[in-house]
Amino acid sequence: MSKVLMKGNEAIGEGAIRAGCRHFFGYPITPQSELPHYLAKRMPEVGGVFLQAESETSSINMVYGAAAPVSAP
Repeated sequence: MSKVLMKGNEAIGEGAIRAGCRHFFGYPITPQSELPHYLAKRMPEVGGVFLQAESETSSINMVYGAAAPVSAP
């Protein structure tokens, strides 16, 4: 197994992907702006979705929507 060097925020993103995360809704803000940048690139590679929101409020509302149960008609 080879070693991979990456920044802390990239390691967080990769750890989330390897743990099964397939949806990320975020608003880039310092100091974690590298995390959305990394996930914007990686999510499509693993069949996931990355959406950049226009504010912190809109990003948490996207999270609520993704977590809502789907009801059958």
